[in-house]
Amino acid sequence: MIAVQQIIEAPWLLTMAGSQKAPLQDCSIAIDHGKIIAIAPKGEIAAKYTATETVNLENHLLMPGLINGHNHAAMTLLRGYADDLPLMQWLEEHIWPAEKQWVDDEFVRDGSELAIAEMIKSGTTCFSDMYFYPEVTADCARTSGIRAQITFPIIDFPTPGTSGPDEAINKGLALFDAMRSIERIRIGFGPHAPYTVSDDVFTRIATLSAELDAPVQVHLHETQHEVDDAVTNRGERPIARLHQLGLLTPRTQCVHMTALNDDDIQLVKSSGASVIHCPESNLKLASGFCPTQHLLDEGINLGLGTDGAASNNDLDLFGELKTAALIAKAQARDASAMSAYDALYMATLGGAKALGIDHITGSLEVGKAADIIAIKLDAFNCYPAFNWVSLLAYTQISHLVSHVWVDGKALMRERRLTTLNESEIKHKAVQWQKRMQG
Repeated sequence: MIAVQQIIEAPWLLTMAGSQKAPLQDCSIAIDHGKIIAIAPKGEIAAKYTATETVNLENHLLMPGLINGHNHAAMTLLRGYADDLPLMQWLEEHIWPAEKQWVDDEFVRDGSELAIAEMIKSGTTCFSDMYFYPEVTADCARTSGIRAQITFPIIDFPTPGTSGPDEAINKGLALFDAMRSIERIRIGFGPHAPYTVSDDVFTRIATLSAELDAPVQVHLHETQHEVDDAVTNRGERPIARLHQLGLLTPRTQCVHMTALNDDDIQLVKSSGASVIHCPESNLKLASGFCPTQHLLDEGINLGLGTDGAASNNDLDLFGELKTAALIAKAQARDASAMSAYDALYMATLGGAKALGIDHITGSLEVGKAADIIAIKLDAFNCYPAFNWVSLLAYTQISHLVSHVWVDGKALMRERRLTTLNESEIKHKAVQWQKRMQG
């Protein structure tokens, strides 16, 4: 018998790997040192392995944890702060002034912990973040046990915590070095957008990203207005500009991408960059529609993000993937567009590929990290279950996530967080609300 740290057993197991699109039945996962050692029928695992802990889950489905490809975690403290406004008015008249007044390291810590708690509760095991005081968010990810990509924001003017792009880059590089030894946390560049970052800064980021093999995440073609302004003022579309500056590479994550023409799509395709789709934020801010099925048809990799809670207003990635699938069908006028499996893939392995960590996570495979969620499928809206993949994609399911593991460590058991103090997080959020309303 081979001794392992943990065995997890469940009636159904969806791997999101290879050509196997239906869940495996009555299988177990053997885990040791945070990695998946074996996936096999329950009897085979029991005959070969002995575990320090065996978790037997009845009426549960196991699957890879979801990957939130774009977030501004600390903005949970601005949830509902300004609603029903177009993007630039929302930013310039409400969000940016509030951030200037309130955002400091305490704000970011409390907001990030609130976001991480919400994400774990709804089945997210990895998230990408772009926000001020990134070292604080990185520390919150480290202590909570969640996996994260932290991209430090770079803007041409002073922001909370930095005097401008030079200081932002220098602090970001220091954070990159500080987090090298922690596999769960990857640091990257977060140039805000083409309309807030100059050519010189973009060129410097492109050079550093190549030298360090570090990811770059950027808001890009978020609205038609952004693209029209760029054409009027610079004579070129933002994607073409970034391509000329050397910023479009397989390390690049293009967020939003609602205003695209065929030339834009071909540039993204030829560069190997990924697109992070944020459908609910795009809907709420009336930013437009990312042509997701067209991108899939062109072989472009898609990840899925919630964006920040100020423009969503939740961080529920199961809800997000359902919205993504439904919008794609209506947009394409084709009910077969963005299948249930496509939507789940975008929220798991597609997101991992976008973040450059698909060799680590995104699917349940031997050798990969044990980033696993268990969903208790005993609610009324889970019956009958003709198709488990359809049920996961089209049914409100996040509240049925019962267990969450990252690197084999339990971050939630039976809906109770194990690494975060739920009551304290809620109390701090209420105190921030009182302070900001005061």
